[in-house]
Amino acid sequence: MLDLTPRDGVAQRHALVINPAKTCQPVGAVYAALGVHRCMPHSHGSQGCVAFHRMYLTRHFKEPAMASTSAFTEGASVFGGGANLKTAIRNVFDLYDPDVMAIHTTCLSETIGDDLHSYLSDIEVPEGKHVIYCSTPSYVGSHIWGFASMTEGFVKQAAQKSGVATGRLALFPGFVNPGDMREYKRLMGQFGIRYTMLPDTSGVFDAPMTGTFELYPKGGTRFEDIVRLGDAAHSIALGEAASERPASQLQRDHRVSSEVMGLPIGVVATDVFVSALSRFSGEPVPYAIEEERGQVVDIMLDAQQYFKSRRVAIYGDPDTVLGIASLCLELGMVPSMMVTGSPMPTFQARASALLDGYGLADQCWAQDKADLFELHQRIIQGPVDLLVGGTHGKQIARAEDIPFVRAGFPIMDRYVHSYMPLVGYRGAMRLIELMSNALMDRQDRDCSDEDFEMVM
Repeated sequence: MLDLTPRDGVAQRHALVINPAKTCQPVGAVYAALGVHRCMPHSHGSQGCVAFHRMYLTRHFKEPAMASTSAFTEGASVFGGGANLKTAIRNVFDLYDPDVMAIHTTCLSETIGDDLHSYLSDIEVPEGKHVIYCSTPSYVGSHIWGFASMTEGFVKQAAQKSGVATGRLALFPGFVNPGDMREYKRLMGQFGIRYTMLPDTSGVFDAPMTGTFELYPKGGTRFEDIVRLGDAAHSIALGEAASERPASQLQRDHRVSSEVMGLPIGVVATDVFVSALSRFSGEPVPYAIEEERGQVVDIMLDAQQYFKSRRVAIYGDPDTVLGIASLCLELGMVPSMMVTGSPMPTFQARASALLDGYGLADQCWAQDKADLFELHQRIIQGPVDLLVGGTHGKQIARAEDIPFVRAGFPIMDRYVHSYMPLVGYRGAMRLIELMSNALMDRQDRDCSDEDFEMVM
């Protein structure tokens, strides 16, 4: 397995990516659009493009990811896709009757220079229907960029200010699973906060089996609530890479104050989020939430001997990597490698700030725009005790015989993960369980018979 990875140093590459730790922008754009109620994502490109975007999401969530396409042929590729888009808008509203079409571009439409703004100014949209668009060329950025672009597009093109305050909190959740979004909503509900979360894929990518197929599940952010975002009292962006742009757009356009914070993974980051909710609501932290925090701390104390000084390599989306690294530091672990394929100029600085607090800044390699081939080379040079990330790292774990915890996106070879939160105190409990079980299973596998204990 991965026998051809060089074992005598880290090869320097400047124009080649091997085993990327990301996917393309439109995947994130489709995910964001499907977090809006009765929204049909639309890929302005070829049929092959949208097939890939849908497949990627479907394999992670084990749920159908619906999207339409402009179905470029050779003619559209040469002369432009304006006619295709006009026909597509008419057909999608006639056949599928969404409330919203959310159009994103692809490599092909961006390369030939299609101007969505110009096209849409000449296309008639049915009364009572809406079209949102964003630019998502696949050859730059990542799925995180596409997610941010689509969310920003909804804010920029739909949010309005009526002058009648809603008193609501606008929450931009970051690129997380439906289980995480349900956890956000549960925590806000504990404070009695009225909110609009954009996007909200709970009830969409974790919809129940009813025996009847629904093209538009019951979940998702209502478009009328997006329109009222301009009247929100405050906004919170969770995850700088995925959520800062829509929050900044809302602040620029409608003067809605905003806070940007990391994903609430682990105790410290969740404390920051919970404190922000308490300030917004004007209510003290409910005992039920304090109880959960105390339970996490108790679990950390109980299992600390299995985590102390263990070296861990973490890869995936930048916000998720930083969040998991924060929890690992709280557990006494050393996140010696932190890798994301997404471009994030502040990634190294954020990682250094985390590590500085624990005196470990010189013991970690953190890099954005990196790939799993380089991560593998560095693991060969400096072995780790645990590997944490999406499915694509399983070959590295097998090749180097490293305990492996699947967390983040994408996870294509396991089930249930998208229903279970990583955020909040409950999410911390789950991550601690996954990591401690992986390390303890390795201990059981490798120990001698006399040390094969029934009680740890």
